[in-house]
Amino acid sequence: MSGRVLVPIDDSEPARAALREVIETFDAAEVVALHVVEPTASSYGMEGAAAGSVVESEKEAGRELLAEAEETAAERGAEIETAIEVGRPVPTIVDYAAERDVDHVVMGSHGRSGLSRILVGSVAEGVIREAPVTVTVAREAGTDLE
Repeated sequence: MSGRVLVPIDDSEPARAALREVIETFDAAEVVALHVVEPTASSYGMEGAAAGSVVESEKEAGRELLAEAEETAAERGAEIETAIEVGRPVPTIVDYAAERDVDHVVMGSHGRSGLSRILVGSVAEGVIREAPVTVTVAREAGTDLE
């Protein structure tokens, strides 16, 4: 597949597996790794500079994740584009895909089911429901879904 493929990246093995899958499978595609910084509950209610400091700290952690993603790509002879956005993950990923001519989203999932999925929610499920493009969910090899 060619075109533009978006891979949302967080600090999880399923996200890393999704990136590896895209690099190895979609070799003709332009790959974009996106990290979404979600303002944490601890920053809500904080005044200006304090809340900004929390978000900036989370952005720095995101830059480190994206640097790892670039290394993963380079080890496989590929180059990727990276981006950081601030917001709630599902609408931010969906909006990014819609506004930047993304053809396909490939993302990792923890494979939660039952009560765990209901309580925790699922970013992958939300993106599947709302994305304007095809979404593929990759899971880490060897994981069993319940």
